[in-house]
Amino acid sequence: MKKINMVINAADKRSHINPEIYGHFSEHLGRCIYNGIYVGEDSPIPNTCGIRNDIIEAFKEIKMPVLRWPGGCFADEYHWMDGIGDKDSRKKMINTNWGAVSEDNSFGTHEFMQLCELVGCEPYIAGNLGSGTVQELSEWIEYMTRDGGSPMSELRKKNGREKPWKLKYLGIGNESWGCGGSMRPEYYVDEYRRYQSFCKNHSGNTLFKVACGPNSDDYYWTECLMKNLNTWHTNAISLHYYTIPTGDWGNKGSATDFTTEDYYSTVSRTLYMEELVTRHGEIMDRYDPEKKIGLIVDEWGCWYDVEPGTNPGFLYQQNTMRDAIVAAINLNIFNSHSDRVIMANVAQAVNVLQAVILTEGEKLLKTPTFHVFDLFKTHQGGELVYSNCTEEKNPNGTPAISQSVSVKDGVMTVTLANTSLESAYEIDCDLYGFEAKFVSARILSGEVHEYNDFDNMDKVSIKPYTAELSQGRLTIKLPECSVVSVLIENRD
Repeated sequence: MKKINMVINAADKRSHINPEIYGHFSEHLGRCIYNGIYVGEDSPIPNTCGIRNDIIEAFKEIKMPVLRWPGGCFADEYHWMDGIGDKDSRKKMINTNWGAVSEDNSFGTHEFMQLCELVGCEPYIAGNLGSGTVQELSEWIEYMTRDGGSPMSELRKKNGREKPWKLKYLGIGNESWGCGGSMRPEYYVDEYRRYQSFCKNHSGNTLFKVACGPNSDDYYWTECLMKNLNTWHTNAISLHYYTIPTGDWGNKGSATDFTTEDYYSTVSRTLYMEELVTRHGEIMDRYDPEKKIGLIVDEWGCWYDVEPGTNPGFLYQQNTMRDAIVAAINLNIFNSHSDRVIMANVAQAVNVLQAVILTEGEKLLKTPTFHVFDLFKTHQGGELVYSNCTEEKNPNGTPAISQSVSVKDGVMTVTLANTSLESAYEIDCDLYGFEAKFVSARILSGEVHEYNDFDNMDKVSIKPYTAELSQGRLTIKLPECSVVSVLIENRD
């Protein structure tokens, strides 16, 4: 087993890791909302006001910090007034983006905000700029956040919610360069400025406004936004990037049937996120050297061909150890760029794309991606510190080891992923600036094709693991295709 040297200097603090980096995304798409998160009050599945209790507890387990809704492409066709009031009289709609299915709008603003309250996470609303109006978005904010004395706040009270909700994160448009309106960045900037002017702060609620940023490597879009949006116009811009193993949107590849070459291609395309956040960040630095405007990667994850026999518009896919490696790489990248990346939202939470949860009737399983979020959750709110390790290469030239380190309340979190399918490594790590007295570790590992299904829901799961600590030196072995979390404490 080859040794890799690593150095951690806890005295060299780099940036704060916002909990929101560990955020999630829920869209009206396939079975994410209906027959996923929401089953209705009359369902035999245990629920709170129609929201599955086991979903609530699972989200709590990974300390979900923020949840984005209602889309995605769906957001720019969603008209919020259709989803309030008596459920029997709510207007039905056709989801033209995802499967052309009919939706009854039984899951709307009240249900989403209640979900966030039950989980204890921040709501992140994606506003309709594509097919909506300035008045519509303005009144939605008033409905949610104004205490009283206005038509919208009185309508909210009539619909059963006396006190306003707190809404921090507001996205103004989604993928405006594509499904959100096919706009040029110059046009979008003017529309954004107009819309945000009428997104008011009510009753002590302060909005954190997010502009629609670039698709992947559209650096011109970022340049145009940063050149024309002052800090008082926006608090952050978004970035979307999906890992497509083949690089071909028409033939993305199978979630479970893939070769070793396919796997390493997936790793390589995932690592492209490092270049994206670096280069977009450099453009932002030129206009905003003080980093007042954040970068939010509010859609990321693996996108494969749908599972055979499922609705192609529902984007249902399985989730293997390959996806666990992808999740670990991305989260380590976001940690490492937490001076600029202030939020990220994996796509999506339940039953869609790189989901953390899959459901089938009353059954619920936690995917390998869920377990990575569990392993990494102690990074939330920590301070990124300097770390570096000797670089080993995979057969296709990609780095074998992905890592990041943070410190919070006397506890150091070290997350490591061995992306190699051929080689195990022993990490030999020198610790500086931290009095290390106690160590514990957990591991997620398995053959790269392994996944959990409804016949074997715990085949891929977290296990206790062993790490050694001696005289300020950490030693830990990383099996092939594994993700490890190490907690080092300065207590006996």
